Amino acid sequence: MESSADKTTLCPSARPELADSVVFGLVGGKVTEPRVTYLKQPLPVTNELLAKANPVTPTEIFRTAAPCASKNCQHFDGQDCRLATRVAEKLPAVVKELPPCSIRRDCRWWQQAGKAACLRCPQIITDNYNPSLPIHEVALPEIVT
Repeated sequence: MESSADKTTLCPSARPELADSVVFGLVGGKVTEPRVTYLKQPLPVTNELLAKANPVTPTEIFRTAAPCASKNCQHFDGQDCRLATRVAEKLPAVVKELPPCSIRRDCRWWQQAGKAACLRCPQIITDNYNPSLPIHEVALPEIVT
């Protein structure tokens, strides 16, 4: 049986260059309304996989997850991911049912905000060069004093 100490909590908004990153979704949809389609199984990030994104950046077409950086992340407040909270509270749901996500069990957003985060997750793109105002505002880290 797996203990909680053995479990890795994954950030579903990680950059692909982070250690132990996996691709868990592909970005599709329109420029103004991107949507992630989730893979049945996450794929380890390799140079060969990232090269398939050429001529665009990998983060424009791949959704990646990596172990949560917790206190080393600008969105972490010492206990929770503020990005997960903002996604769940400030963005509209874009799906009605939980998407079939291969990282859900280990996902920080799922563990913290549950279904509310998952119903909004398909609109999250790591490098979105044309974000809506709500997406832009949610993505900005909060300044904690």
